[in-house]
Amino acid sequence: MFFVLSKLLIFFVYPFSWVLAFLVAAIFVKKPKLKRRFLIISAIVLLIFSNPFLFNRVAKSWDIKPVTVTNSRPYSCVIVLGGFSSEGANGDGYFNGSADRFIQGLKLITTGKVSHILISGGNGNLLASKFRESDWVKTQLLQLKVPDSCILIENRSRNTLENAAFSKSILKEKHLPPPYLLVTSAFHMRRSIGIFKKENMDVIAYPCNYFTGKDGFSIDEFIPDSGPLGGWNIYIKEMIGTWVNYFK
Repeated sequence: MFFVLSKLLIFFVYPFSWVLAFLVAAIFVKKPKLKRRFLIISAIVLLIFSNPFLFNRVAKSWDIKPVTVTNSRPYSCVIVLGGFSSEGANGDGYFNGSADRFIQGLKLITTGKVSHILISGGNGNLLASKFRESDWVKTQLLQLKVPDSCILIENRSRNTLENAAFSKSILKEKHLPPPYLLVTSAFHMRRSIGIFKKENMDVIAYPCNYFTGKDGFSIDEFIPDSGPLGGWNIYIKEMIGTWVNYFK
């Protein structure tokens, strides 16, 4: 039930949903003063959340900073959270905009920083098909000559809570000792670390897939853009999820 509600209710916290809500309200209200007020509010919300400068400052403060692996011995495993590949029209998979998660996990296993790689991801869609992300990702790792004995898959999880719970069981079963490197997008790392720690898993953050670049700013950041609207959807979802998990 929690999984279904989280999928349905998240739409109402997206900034563009607020813009549409005020526009619809302006269309249907009869009083001119109230109609004008709703239109102004809609325009203000759109200007705020389409501002790249504001979005980039918030993203930089939320993201977990990059880390360097300093352990002289290989870690037993890197856990790569799914969400970096999607189901194609023919039922096969393809890499999406979060593919840096896969790239960083692949680099860690091929450079000897870790001895095993665990891909954690099933199908997080509300109306799930038979496609399982980690199953497809394993085929890609094998094509890239990663030994089958070094690949672990967890293909049941639908969200980060299940990523942590199911990954813990697999690592315990395989007798792989902690600490583990945890790879996911920088925007998702803060919530992920909290969830894995709650499962009493000793993990080290290895964030990637950053939305923002180097510090500083440019004049272009003050020009309204549609890009930040999509970015805010991701960050607001992460912030709410982090607070919910904290109070739970």
